[in-house]
Amino acid sequence: MKEFILIKNGEIALKGLNRSTFEDALVKNIKRRLSPILRADITKSQSTIMIEPVTENPDMDAAVEAIKRVFGIAGFSRAAACEKDMDVMRQVVVDYLADTYRECKTFKVEARRSDKKFPLNSPEICRELGGEILSHFPHLKVDVHNPDLVVNVEVREKYTFIHGNQIKGAGGMPVGTSGRAAVMISGGIDSPVAAWTMAKRGLVLDAIHFASPPYTSQRAEQKVHELLGKVSKYSGTINLLVVPFTEIQEHIKDDCPEDLFTIIMRRMMMRIAIELAKRQGCGAIITGESLAQVASQTLLALGCTDAVATMPVFRPLIGMDKNEIVEISRKIDTFNISIQPYEDCCTVFTPKHPRLRPTLEDVEEAEKALDMDNLIKRAVDGVKIVVIDKSLEV
Repeated sequence: MKEFILIKNGEIALKGLNRSTFEDALVKNIKRRLSPILRADITKSQSTIMIEPVTENPDMDAAVEAIKRVFGIAGFSRAAACEKDMDVMRQVVVDYLADTYRECKTFKVEARRSDKKFPLNSPEICRELGGEILSHFPHLKVDVHNPDLVVNVEVREKYTFIHGNQIKGAGGMPVGTSGRAAVMISGGIDSPVAAWTMAKRGLVLDAIHFASPPYTSQRAEQKVHELLGKVSKYSGTINLLVVPFTEIQEHIKDDCPEDLFTIIMRRMMMRIAIELAKRQGCGAIITGESLAQVASQTLLALGCTDAVATMPVFRPLIGMDKNEIVEISRKIDTFNISIQPYEDCCTVFTPKHPRLRPTLEDVEEAEKALDMDNLIKRAVDGVKIVVIDKSLEV
């Protein structure tokens, strides 16, 4: 008996004539994610991607954990692959899922016979194997409507596959199939969630972080590295561009109205982010903004920020409340890092009373006091690039 991993596509099934392109990207991402764990032959057959380990004594538990983080997978199963022989199938269906049977009260068998030469049809396979299970585990009862366990039997061309309930996959689209975008990342809760959300839609990510030493510490930057390390487990390699932002913030503080400090800072960040995104070959900016969460995220403030944008700005969290965002951050294991008490540049020089209803005219007038082009050039020229998790490069 061999053990496989059987993968079911999600949205890829809707891609029509382009489907093979998306499947090929998914297979490449799976291979990349599994390469540190095991060697495997990966094939596509009948809407299923089949992973056959060729490593001796493969670590299937580690492989499953890796597969859980690959976008583009709706669900998957660890499956026993055995001969297409009823005696062998009876033995395997009992032995392979024995521990699972002991934990359940109800079950049913579902059989699919794509090899029509197999002598028993699907209902007959269900009856035979269901009876075999009951003879070894008499505490079980059959429930065809809402069972604790569905025993799946797939009679295919080469093997019969036997497996239990499907494991939920990460969903979304394979990373690399939707282009490239740059996420503006702080050390907070929101921006890593925004990055993860857009990687789930198939985007390759670059990240842009604004550092303001000595007001922000090296530990604050390290915190961002750790957050992106968590996101990269799903997204693959991330290029982090660290922008020196101290000079710009000090000029805004000295030369612009205090109540407009935050919105002017955000506009400067957006200008720099777009310049860097273009250099990286990105087609959009991603932010972690949520409508009305803070003063810089009111409708009017967002409009002022977007006025300097020359490429699309994606805000995947815009309609979420904080509890929803926190729930995702816990799911992707970034929450405990995000709440570490190391300030990012967004909390430096925060005005006591930020203007809640800024007008574009007032903001543009205030910005005339800044040597805009030179400030942006010096910031862009001073960028440091750090590669996060190069082994997962897409």
